Amino acid sequence: MEDVKVRIEEIYIPAKRRGKAEAALVDSLAADILENGLQVPISVRQGNQRFVLVAGLHRLEACKALGEEEIDAIVVGSPQR
Repeated sequence: MEDVKVRIEEIYIPAKRRGKAEAALVDSLAADILENGLQVPISVRQGNQRFVLVAGLHRLEACKALGEEEIDAIVVGSPQR
């Protein structure tokens, strides 16, 4: 596993995860991230010329809401071919 900063625009959210973010939780996390910073990185895997979200949808959406361009992430698994 590798810790990296990933550009948010380079993260693909799989169709089965899209739309499952709870607005109230995203708002709460955004406030916490604004006050304390992102405490737990999201998890992504390397896909075809992009990263694919594995875990951390609400954290990702909260960072988007805050206007962040990058997010801390842990790259897990092996690259897809």
